[in-house]
Amino acid sequence: MNGKAICEEEYDGYPASKAFGQGVCYTYDDVIFLPGHIYFPAHEVDLKTKITKNISLRTPLVSSPMDTVTESDMALAMAMVGGMGFLHYNMTTEEQVAHVKKVKLHRPGFCLDPVVMTPTACVADLDSLRMRKNMGSAIITDTGALGGKLLGIVCTRDYDLVKDRSTLLSDVMTTEVITLADSCTFEDATSLLKRTKKGKIPVVDEAGRVTGLATRAMLKQFASLPEPGPPSTDAAGRLRVGAAVGTRDADKARVAALARAGLDAVILDSSQGDSTYQIAMIKHIKAAHPELDVIAGNVVTAAQAQRLIEAGADGLRVGMGSGSICTTQEVCAVGRGQATAVYKVAARAAKFGVPIIADGGIQNSGNIVKALALGASTVMCGSMFAGTTEAPGDYFYENGVRLKRYRGMGSLEAMSKGSDTRYLSDPNHLKVAQGVAGSVKDKGSCLKMVPYLIHGVKQGFQDLGSNSLTEAHKMTASGTILMETRSGSAQKEGGVHDMHSYEKKLW
Repeated sequence: MNGKAICEEEYDGYPASKAFGQGVCYTYDDVIFLPGHIYFPAHEVDLKTKITKNISLRTPLVSSPMDTVTESDMALAMAMVGGMGFLHYNMTTEEQVAHVKKVKLHRPGFCLDPVVMTPTACVADLDSLRMRKNMGSAIITDTGALGGKLLGIVCTRDYDLVKDRSTLLSDVMTTEVITLADSCTFEDATSLLKRTKKGKIPVVDEAGRVTGLATRAMLKQFASLPEPGPPSTDAAGRLRVGAAVGTRDADKARVAALARAGLDAVILDSSQGDSTYQIAMIKHIKAAHPELDVIAGNVVTAAQAQRLIEAGADGLRVGMGSGSICTTQEVCAVGRGQATAVYKVAARAAKFGVPIIADGGIQNSGNIVKALALGASTVMCGSMFAGTTEAPGDYFYENGVRLKRYRGMGSLEAMSKGSDTRYLSDPNHLKVAQGVAGSVKDKGSCLKMVPYLIHGVKQGFQDLGSNSLTEAHKMTASGTILMETRSGSAQKEGGVHDMHSYEKKLW
């Protein structure tokens, strides 16, 4: 420390510079930090950070641009808890733009995605919806979509005793509907729901077009959730949202459309980002859309990072083959242990003031602590958020367990939808999978999960003796935070062991 060689008789443990300088790459589980001195309570730990040179976040967590992880519902939830979501691009430009607009137009406290149907739909359609999404009510508009003129509302009591399930919704809907004005606040909605004792109240504009929905269920949900804190917002007070794009010429038009919709940051999505294609795209975006921050990657070495930073990247995404559904290291024999990758890239990027995102390998709050303390400014989660209420897709049951689909963007399933562009492949060539598809258990809402994860991270920082993320980075760079690598037995001992049976309840 302070330029002096470490004396093994004087110090326990090693600084990161020595631990990661042995010619061996390590994952998060391979390393363990040694505790520091506690002089502050855990709740005082300040995790404010930057995801790019120009965008700050209160919560250092972001959701991955995977088609089974992040669409507008996830992006909304992540922004609400102080983080940020990145929309996947296995969809058309128009669909991706619509998701951006949905986030930007959202008002906290109202239903994120109300069910809207036409009057010609039938009761059987609601039965199907109830089976797939556990939703049995719908707003009825002339177009069957938000923005259509309100015609009525259908709740379970309107049709639960109807024997003929082919009955049209127009025959059972309630047409005399109490509504809220488009200019209402969450407090206005809360007051009216309590006063009228209604379960759902549509929000309409002056022309009677539906713009949202206030529900008693959402009030009860908010009351049961931890306090989310201030959301992530732009200069205009709108929620922050990012999106992934490729590096082909056609993606330039996609970027332009996303920028017009108000996108805050774009991720150039590639499993190996150190390429002439990505460098050219960075330069194009910075010239054509200077207001749009560009996150480049993925990278795992300092040399890769340097090239992308010199091209103009505002942030870097770090990780290659460390995700739970990724097989890149197995198939291509290229990548790096995630703990080593984060430390090495962060050390180089810090010299240029460029934040990095630790992408992949996150299984618990301890992994988040390690990623942040090793130099990451934010942590990107895929499998952690897959299976949550906000993740795309419908729940299904298998052997009595409630599940959702989860797949890598390098899986054959995802590549058939267009994600093969992130592997710099000609669509006419053979496709070789670099990921798998599967399912994960229902994890509940991110609005509940993230506050608990973050408090676990704060407790970890307290044990390290660091009262902020900025301080942790300084301590790692100076060698104040010490660590050791763990043997297989030490890793086993650090987890639950010698139990006949137990329930691992995280919160």
